[in-house]
Amino acid sequence: MHRVNEPSPSGIAKPRPTLRDVALLAGVSSKTASRVVNGESGVSPAKAKAVQRAITQLDYRPNFTASSLRRSNGRTAAIAAVLEDVANPFSSALHRALEDVARERDVLIIAGSIDEDPDRERALIQAFTMRQADALVIVPASGDQAYLSREIIAGTPVVFVDRPPIGLHVDAVLADNQAGAAAAVHHLVAHGHRDIAYLGDLQTIVTARQRFQGYKEALSDHGIRPATEHIVHDLHTEQAAEQAALRLFTGDSPPTACFASQNLVTIGAIRALRQLNRHQQVALVGFDDFPLAELLQPAVTVVAQDPFTMGRVAASLIFRRLDGESWQPTTHFVETQLITRGSGEIPGPYADGP
Repeated sequence: MHRVNEPSPSGIAKPRPTLRDVALLAGVSSKTASRVVNGESGVSPAKAKAVQRAITQLDYRPNFTASSLRRSNGRTAAIAAVLEDVANPFSSALHRALEDVARERDVLIIAGSIDEDPDRERALIQAFTMRQADALVIVPASGDQAYLSREIIAGTPVVFVDRPPIGLHVDAVLADNQAGAAAAVHHLVAHGHRDIAYLGDLQTIVTARQRFQGYKEALSDHGIRPATEHIVHDLHTEQAAEQAALRLFTGDSPPTACFASQNLVTIGAIRALRQLNRHQQVALVGFDDFPLAELLQPAVTVVAQDPFTMGRVAASLIFRRLDGESWQPTTHFVETQLITRGSGEIPGPYADGP
């Protein structure tokens, strides 16, 4: 399933500037330009300044990849994956899926974590492009990725995963976050709950906002208005989620059910409920699966994304682009799945009637 975005004006692909281009513009030899680029001594201040000026004017980026590792077609046989956190189960599954497809092509996946830091996102992408990565797979943190336009014009294939691109017209592979969150809430209501808490990730993350929207709309469908004190945002770690859940469930009017909008948040909520010995009384549905969720007591009901499929679709798009195919950028949606295991089926006070 995919949706084609509206077309935007396409740029004409231009070759990347070379060290020879820098030397010609600066009026020096290629050897002198190389010394400046590599930080070597023996170059006069005037010539070094001319080379630096040429580098800036041409937007030249050194190629740190050894020529012996480059293929005859000029590619480095490496694709860069810019992920939220390689230690997170979602990111690691996505990385493995990319790796499995790339291995079939004898291509490496090089990856790094950005930890929801826009500056780190830019720095990591710059590091990968300076090393002439053949393509980029990005789970973005910044609010605008228009700065990548020059990479697109230069012909570097780019695919966004999990979060849509902003300010950029490229392929994307996404989950339907709003529908998945709504399914979780409908499920809890069907099991007799009306007081359903929301534990959410950072509000700066578009997927967190989509999941919160799904939560609100599903409650509205049932004529339920959530209590303001039962909605907690900006929980990005297990520890933060655990503390928030402890406060929720020791309050004057604790909720009977909880929707946790991210796997680490879900784990934090589970820890809090177990500390309070309420894990058998409070219903819980988490967004994103996580290892050993089915072995807990009760086993954890989740809205599962499919990072393996998302990664394989993203890799397929990348290699099709590298193979020379061309099309207007598209957005591909991978469906979520509600997996019932026990925690989301704990009955609420309205289980036997309205």
